[in-house]
Amino acid sequence: MDYAHQQLKREKVFRDPVHNYVYVKYQVILDLINTTEFQRLRRVHQLGTTSLIFHGAEHSRFSHSVGVYEIARRIIESFQKNFMSKEPGDGLWDDSEKLVALCAALLHDVGHGAYSHTFEHIFGTNHEQITQAIITSSKTEINQVLRRVSPDFPEKVASVINKTYPNKQVVEMISSQLDADRMDYLLRDAYNTGVKYGTFDLSRILEVMRPYKDGICFEMSGMHAVEDYIVSRFQMYQQVYFHPVSRAMEVVLNRLLQRAKVLFSGEIHHDPQTPYLLLPFFKGDFNLDDYLQLDDGVLNTYFIHWKRYPDDILSNLASRFIDRKPLKSVKFDKSTADLLPRLREIIEQSGFNPDYYTATDNSFDLPYDAYHADKKQIHLMQDDGTLVSLSSVSPLVRAISDRQTGDNRFFFPREILKPDENVDLFQPEYDEFNRHIRNDKLIK
Repeated sequence: MDYAHQQLKREKVFRDPVHNYVYVKYQVILDLINTTEFQRLRRVHQLGTTSLIFHGAEHSRFSHSVGVYEIARRIIESFQKNFMSKEPGDGLWDDSEKLVALCAALLHDVGHGAYSHTFEHIFGTNHEQITQAIITSSKTEINQVLRRVSPDFPEKVASVINKTYPNKQVVEMISSQLDADRMDYLLRDAYNTGVKYGTFDLSRILEVMRPYKDGICFEMSGMHAVEDYIVSRFQMYQQVYFHPVSRAMEVVLNRLLQRAKVLFSGEIHHDPQTPYLLLPFFKGDFNLDDYLQLDDGVLNTYFIHWKRYPDDILSNLASRFIDRKPLKSVKFDKSTADLLPRLREIIEQSGFNPDYYTATDNSFDLPYDAYHADKKQIHLMQDDGTLVSLSSVSPLVRAISDRQTGDNRFFFPREILKPDENVDLFQPEYDEFNRHIRNDKLIK
């Protein structure tokens, strides 16, 4: 039997807190899970700094990726039972697409790096591009496994990630408004953070999901299950993904890496505190192997070391991050934004470099996208086979998609709210800062 169809002698199962069991039947899937690049995902948190706010959120990109594979497997199983193609062009499921869909589902996040989104912002990396590079590079174990299927199979899997694969059903199974990726991370993040907002009826959604010529849609009878998913996702953004303290810790991490980049970008010789694994990134000259050496634990080891670094800013920011000392934040809008320059001045006068101890953040810029009607719509199939967009028939979803969510926040050191009683520094400025914060009702 050729490798593409080679099945395990006995189906492999992984216990999973969200899906109960994850079933692996094909040798190629098990081999991909056992590669060095995929195992690295065990050491990358799924929610980054959110684990510092929701202490149960210690789950990894590994568990999420395996979960996405399992949902994709269940989708395909449903399509095989109910919607198998009978003739070319009928818009139903072509089972020859099964393996590429399963591999893409499993590998869709393999390019995520240490504290990925913050790291990306500082060093200009892109996890989707790196995912494709890992899949197509002849130097990776993942590529070697995929090439055993066929010489062009790595490029096929990468094109699914890149959304250029010709079969839209496969692409939308992995990346759309309601896909295996989003369904798993909502359920998994809700489970691990301990909240109930992200729960929805996965079984019902899989039951009403069906392929059609231009992608994937849902039967009209399942509209309320899809609504439930949309509402759950909306609530997770507001209560978990946009949490102000998580954003505050991301700011600390951002400024910490920014300061390290300034300090270590030049040539450093024989310094035992030099972060060797990060030097290629500080210098902007890194390769795929450099990237794959990093994970959350590597960065945390450097941060612990930097707590004793002679640079006051680096050591202080490292301590704030490792010891979970978040910045304070206040909301602002157009009517109060003119206060920010003065607040930065006061913070600088109080001994804090505003380049590293202040920041503004808009939650819409975070890597999580709320449901918006301007993206490709979720479609429902009516009894006569015609399609309607979910937002056109669901007042609930239409209300959510029309509502702008999130806020603008100004971050600053918590100490500025209560000056050291033993040091009479800029007391009038402290008073002014607190007066602005309280009188303008900015504090939150």
